[in-house]
Amino acid sequence: MVLAVVLAGPVKAVADQPLTAAETDWRARAELPEAQRNALPEFCAGGYLQPEGYRQEAGMGAVPPDNSGEPLRASGLSARYEIDQTLWLQGDVRLRQGQFDVTGSEARYNQTDGRLSLTGPLVSRGQGVLLTGEKAGYDTGTGRLDIDSATFLLHAAEMRGSALSLSQPQSGQVVIRQGNLTTCAPGQNDWALVASEIELDQIEGVGEARHVRLEIKDVPVFYLPYASFPIDDRRKSGFLYPAFGTSNTGSGGFFSVPYYLNLAPHYDATLTPQYIHGRGLFSEAEGRYLSPLGESVLQLGYIANDGAYEDEEPGADGERWGLDFSTRASFGSGWSGYGDYSVVSDNDYLSDLNRGLEISQATHLVRRGGVRYTDRQQFFELYLNGYQTITDRIADQNKPYDQLPEALYGVERDWGFFETVFEGQYTWFDRDNAGLTGLDRATGQRLRVLPELALPMRALWGYARPSVTLDHTVYELEDYTAGDGSFVRTVPVFEWDSGLYFDRQSTLFDIPYNQTLEPRLYYAWADADDQSFIPDFDSAIQGFRFDDLFSRNRFTGGDRVGDTNQLATAVTTRFNDLNTGAERARLSLGQLYYYDDREVTLNGQGADDRSGSALAGEAVLRPIDTLDIRTSGLWDPRTHQTVEGRSQLVFHSENYRYLATLGHTYRRGEFEQSDIGAVFPVTDNVSLIGRWVYDSQTDRTAGSLAGIEYNNCCWSVQLVSQNYLTDDQTLENRILFQVQLKGLGGSGGSSGRVSEAIYGFEERERRRFGLRD
Repeated sequence: MVLAVVLAGPVKAVADQPLTAAETDWRARAELPEAQRNALPEFCAGGYLQPEGYRQEAGMGAVPPDNSGEPLRASGLSARYEIDQTLWLQGDVRLRQGQFDVTGSEARYNQTDGRLSLTGPLVSRGQGVLLTGEKAGYDTGTGRLDIDSATFLLHAAEMRGSALSLSQPQSGQVVIRQGNLTTCAPGQNDWALVASEIELDQIEGVGEARHVRLEIKDVPVFYLPYASFPIDDRRKSGFLYPAFGTSNTGSGGFFSVPYYLNLAPHYDATLTPQYIHGRGLFSEAEGRYLSPLGESVLQLGYIANDGAYEDEEPGADGERWGLDFSTRASFGSGWSGYGDYSVVSDNDYLSDLNRGLEISQATHLVRRGGVRYTDRQQFFELYLNGYQTITDRIADQNKPYDQLPEALYGVERDWGFFETVFEGQYTWFDRDNAGLTGLDRATGQRLRVLPELALPMRALWGYARPSVTLDHTVYELEDYTAGDGSFVRTVPVFEWDSGLYFDRQSTLFDIPYNQTLEPRLYYAWADADDQSFIPDFDSAIQGFRFDDLFSRNRFTGGDRVGDTNQLATAVTTRFNDLNTGAERARLSLGQLYYYDDREVTLNGQGADDRSGSALAGEAVLRPIDTLDIRTSGLWDPRTHQTVEGRSQLVFHSENYRYLATLGHTYRRGEFEQSDIGAVFPVTDNVSLIGRWVYDSQTDRTAGSLAGIEYNNCCWSVQLVSQNYLTDDQTLENRILFQVQLKGLGGSGGSSGRVSEAIYGFEERERRRFGLRD
């Protein structure tokens, strides 16, 4: 061991009451660097700031440097030796070995065993940690530090505390005896973990405590003989915080205690047993697997004996279950694979029980798996696709067909002035059609090819693209009752798409902008005959919006090709901010003109003799980066009435504290709904949360959400009441509660519901405690 001794200058005055570790590095908001200050939420009064030389540079889990081989450097106002073995330092003592640094009022160093004894008040710094105390012992050979009457601060976790005694067996590890810890600001002990022993391992990112009690405002509220918790963002096995809530339907109140299993770096699992009042013990499990190819997720739900379901459905088995599996893989060289499979035991499972499975409430559950290939000029996809229908309201003839399999191929090539495009689709349609008659009974194969020849012409001021396509389809059907099941359909198609581009530059409110004017003409002709003899495997009448002006087929799927002789006229203007490049506004308007009646139908619909369509328009306004206004609609010039309309306003403040959404959807004679949602801070700490959906057709509330949220810099609480319509059109109510302790996670499940209901809330949650360095 090399020892260097330096005698220091005059002693500085020492305060009567020494600062704690947290108080030493705490800075008010105004005293923080600008980047750190801007990252703080409004409800945080300040943060911790380390001296430059001690800021943690290494990533999570990095092993701190070994200081034992470094020379010991010591300084003080006075020094003396005893028998050439013991060094005494007094007054403004400072000792440093590698990255270990400690200051105190007096020190004694035994050169025989390499041990130091220090008296305080003392302060010890290391990478990412600050310790203070009254007296300490330090072993220069092992790097072990023991402090009595200690306080500590872990900067990365923003975790502080105190202890009767504290040991640092090695750099990055802290053992606290008869101590407490919290992430609240100095002097703000809203919550704390108090334990007989706490071990904090910065290398592993784990904290362990024994005989633990959670105190709120110094009042004990919970006890555990043992607790393990993360002190950074790394995953760790252990119990997650419980979730609980209630509703007014058969699902009743519930309480769950998830357990997370960090099985390996590339796979993990979460087990969630939960008790649901009136139903019993319900369990969910989720497993995630990450491979070099991609990610897979398996979710399961199971209840052995659902008492409420047995009462609702006499004679039904109370055993109920659900499964959802998804996988994604990238094989390289343009190849990828995917799979999705969902299944439930009964039609009411999702509305009654589902809490964890990522299956939305729907009429059909999809089972689909396949492979894809893409490159710059072509694509290929082969998949199997099936469904589980989970509602009794859909007749057998309206249930979707399975595609077993479906293959898609497309390729595009340039040949000098010309361009060729080829698209092909092969599908084998299958369905249980027992009991059905006529065309509804048919199953079989369909091959559809669409070769296209185009002459694209492009310039800076515009473009034109005439093209001809042969839409050719071959059917090989079984159980076909309208004649021979082998037949073809061929439809010639001609299209001409053209547009011009004009622009000018000007200023508005002292902001330079570029305005464009983009007129467009699109002509389409298709010579299609009656197709009522063809079964409907996957076709539907296409909805009509502004973008559909430039589609030649009014049907989706492959079983109907619409006859048409039409011209679309449209114009778009854009306003682009020249300072930022952002599109501040886009306005579009257009209409279709028909030169022949449309005669091809699907289930009696799709024919029309009008000479013009409704006017289709859309507008997008972004006057500022945090405000987005969108509206689109259809207006019938013959009746002078709005046929359909959609409008939405979305606003968020730059820090996402304020959120607002406003929407309206209308379809004449069918439905009309209005939607308003907001998150509004009442103070820096308290925010109100709400959303309301009103159905004008039924003159009733279609859904609502109301709640209150309290935030400060070390904990938050949310209380939310949600109403929503179930499958049988009854209004269900549920109450959700969430408490989050910064650094220890949260309980309850209200945030997920609010995130689904209010745009921007998920980003707001991410920023709740600021973006830390």
